[in-house]
Amino acid sequence: MKKFKGTDTTLSTRMKAVGEIMAIGRTFEEAFGKAMRSLENGRAGLGSDGKDSFDEEHFEELVGKPTEDRMFYIAEAFRRNWTIDQVFNASKIDRWFLSRLYDIIQVEKALGTYSLDELDAQDLLRAKQFGLSDIQIAYLTGSDEHTVRARRKELGVVPVFKTVDTCAAEFESRTEYHYKTYELGESEVRPSTKKRAMILGAGPNRIGQGIEFDYCCVHASYALHDAGFETIMVNCNPETVSTDYDTSDRLYFEPLTYEDVMDIVDVEQPDGVVVTLGGQTPLKLARDLENSGMVVMGTKPEAIDLAEDRDRFSEILDELHITYPAAGMASSFEEACQVADRIGFPLLVRPSYVLGGRGMVIAYDAKYLEKYMAEAARITPDHPVYLDRFLEGAIECDVDALCDGKQVYIGGVLEHIEEAGVHSGDSACCIPPFTLSESQVSQLRSITRRLALRLGVVGLLNVQFAIKDSVVYVIEANPRASRTVPFISKATGVPLAKIAARIMAGESLESFNLPDDERRQSHFCVKEAVMPFGRFPGADVVLGPEMKSTGEVMCVDYQYSRALYKACIASGINVPHEGSILITVADMDKPEAAEIAAGFADLGYEIMATGGTAEYMKENGVKVTVATKVSEGSPNILDDIKEGRISMVINTTNHGRDAERDGFKIRRSTVEHAIACLTSMDTARELQHVMSAMRRRRVVSIVALQDLAWEG
Repeated sequence: MKKFKGTDTTLSTRMKAVGEIMAIGRTFEEAFGKAMRSLENGRAGLGSDGKDSFDEEHFEELVGKPTEDRMFYIAEAFRRNWTIDQVFNASKIDRWFLSRLYDIIQVEKALGTYSLDELDAQDLLRAKQFGLSDIQIAYLTGSDEHTVRARRKELGVVPVFKTVDTCAAEFESRTEYHYKTYELGESEVRPSTKKRAMILGAGPNRIGQGIEFDYCCVHASYALHDAGFETIMVNCNPETVSTDYDTSDRLYFEPLTYEDVMDIVDVEQPDGVVVTLGGQTPLKLARDLENSGMVVMGTKPEAIDLAEDRDRFSEILDELHITYPAAGMASSFEEACQVADRIGFPLLVRPSYVLGGRGMVIAYDAKYLEKYMAEAARITPDHPVYLDRFLEGAIECDVDALCDGKQVYIGGVLEHIEEAGVHSGDSACCIPPFTLSESQVSQLRSITRRLALRLGVVGLLNVQFAIKDSVVYVIEANPRASRTVPFISKATGVPLAKIAARIMAGESLESFNLPDDERRQSHFCVKEAVMPFGRFPGADVVLGPEMKSTGEVMCVDYQYSRALYKACIASGINVPHEGSILITVADMDKPEAAEIAAGFADLGYEIMATGGTAEYMKENGVKVTVATKVSEGSPNILDDIKEGRISMVINTTNHGRDAERDGFKIRRSTVEHAIACLTSMDTARELQHVMSAMRRRRVVSIVALQDLAWEG
């Protein structure tokens, strides 16, 4: 919900969650502790991990108010000696649950009175049985996670693994579906002599990391099983195929943390672990796992770090004579100003710890940059802000590729419909590219091949590009599975994730007899994002560099325009075939808006516009009806939307900074009344072309994926 500024964070009958986790234990306390550290929110449990921060002014209110942080406030209330009755009166949560949380905090308090060396095996066993993680124990005892782990093992405080009884004790269960517990007893994991590959899943779905990574993990499991491995899946997401008990040979329903993964490693002793297919969650464990003696299959952590370290990656780009936007780092507003003076505005500004573009903005001047630096959290020398020269008006592209260390196979080249400035996860895109020249596509392929070999990729690589004034810039390279892998695999008929897994296991690209990666497709595939704005009243619907979509659709046709039309319909964009189109845009967009409006007018739509936009259109020969602004009285634009007199809205903002003005109210009204609202001129232009094509042929063809011509 932090991505949707302005929305009410209170949990109610309107669902706001975009994913979930499940945790299994022998007691509520044990399972709850696992659940809290599975959330991928940067926390190691129910607080007491060095990251507690509370709104002191509204503390009592937030103990009772149902928000995503309420459990942390309740735990802190118990730390501040609130009674169970006091918390019950504030929250109305059943006393049974409150009693369990109260007991966890009492164990915390007792633990915090000792140093780690003073704790015996019984103390540590009790802490683990009450769901405390090694990181929490380390914080409470003034130690660190690795020291706590070593101390536990020295004292013999290690978990056992139990099997989920899928037969309800009616007869012996053979399902290899396990969870760990600190209950005394023997492990129920059967020994195995086969070579084993452990696959780390994607964890809970959330904006920026979703089911696309689970797809990759599942395909890897199938591929490695076929290659003769016993596959071990580790994940905690009950919604996914990877946690079906028959997807892999063995399933461990556990949090994706260093502690929990290493506990499984101690029992299974796998021959290798796959970390590059589950998104950012397993990727951040790669270095620690390697340092602990694990064999990381495929691309090594050093190559991953090389791509993520901006300075080192820039050196590689310079070495290969590859162009990239000017950039810098800053830990203060003064440093940010120095970078801005050197490379100029506008700037793409983002924290160094983001997922899905979280906290990313475009700063067009020093005033906005100062505001961002003042409001952004955790800006330190260890967590600097990255500043890139923003390539305004550039075309964005993605390339996904396979590499075995010697050869590179280009899986697909995607062209985004929205220009630079909209997060790649929110932008519609198409394969094959619909405006790029052959020479530009060839250049994208060449750069990707050179980067894959130079980085030492063994598996998948995603490279993001921007093209401005015919110059190709590399934005970033990610030596892992990307969110576009399933889309490209279905568009081309080449199962990229399966092949990547086999490459990680030591097979070569040439052994797969893949089709020519430069073959021409006879069809177009369009991916469009699905937005959750209806779930978040008060949030603006403008798209930007911070990802907000919670899903996507894919549509196929032999004509680009029809594929895009299908994608709009499938994603919930209510494309009108007649009626009035309201256009109210920023000054810089008025020339393009006039052209688009003229095109819609030729198709028979009535064009409406607010004062400044309307005046510009009249001067350029567009017949337009002047609409009354919200601030100019009633009836106005909002009344027109409410009464159904407007069929679609095209609205752009002055660099996204007018959220409190008329534009925000108009955009929110379109969400509430299920009217299409386009906030990108690129989308509006393409949709105008689509509707023109649909006028010529209103009937769209039905294309089955199995019927597509994938041959060269």
